[in-house]
Parts: sequence; structure tokens; C-alpha cells
Amino acid sequence: MKKIIKIGIYAGVVVLLAAAYVWIFVYNKPHRDFEKAKPDIVESARQCYQNFKTNPKAAEGGKVLEIFGIPSKIEHTDSLVVVVFAFQKGMFGDEGIRCTVLPGYRKEASRLSLHDTLYIKGFCSGYNGTDVILEDCSILKNKKVIQ
Repeated sequence: MKKIIKIGIYAGVVVLLAAAYVWIFVYNKPHRDFEKAKPDIVESARQCYQNFKTNPKAAEGGKVLEIFGIPSKIEHTDSLVVVVFAFQKGMFGDEGIRCTVLPGYRKEASRLSLHDTLYIKGFCSGYNGTDVILEDCSILKNKKVIQ
């Protein structure tokens, strides 16, 4: 009987260690820091939009993009700030690139000038048929303006 109890205790410890491993490395995995991530693609906002619009399958999301251009407007929705680069009017409004800004950049995004070139980096979640969606965006400083 003592042998069965020892085997049960060892099996219980192994199960607990496996559960802890899964919790730490699968469910509680740290998120990627897009603010410090190196961009996969650097291009103008207009060129980025055209690439997604003309060939959406080849330009799938899942990459970190750095884009630059003059924003069309800044949208405020509850606690979110979205920087919009609009390139054409569609059936449901402006079409272009929508960049949801990280919380640390919300005040800065609210004060942006709509006349200056802006560099912004974020995670591209894809193209929804009208807009390229960038999430977790940061506003880059000290960039030389490329025209």
C-alpha cells in the first residue's frame, strides 16, 4: 500500500509541475513589445495602403509596420485615440490607414498637427476591405522627413 501512495504523490507532483509549466509559458506568456520592435516594413502611408488595396492576400497582417505621411484626422473614442490617414472616400466614409495609439502616446497624438509628416510604428492586424488596421502604435520622434 505504501508503494501506491508514493506513486500517487509522484504522479501528483508531475501533474502540478506540468500545469505550472503550461500556465507560465503558454497562458501567461509576455506580450510582444511593439514599441521597441524592429519594423518589418518601412514605407509611406499612401504606398502601404495601395499595397494592401491592390493585393490584400500578399499584404497580410501580422507584421510590424513603420509608416510616414501627413495624417488626415485624429479620432477620439472613449479612451482610444486613432490617427487616420485617409486616401479616398468610400461608401462608408474615409478609407485608408487607421492607427490605434498606445496609452502612453494618447496625449501626444491628441496634440498632433495635421500639416506635418508623422512617423508611426505599430502592429498590422490586416486589411478589412476599406482600411489597413494598425494597433499598439507608437509615435516616432527624431526621424528625418522623407518626401
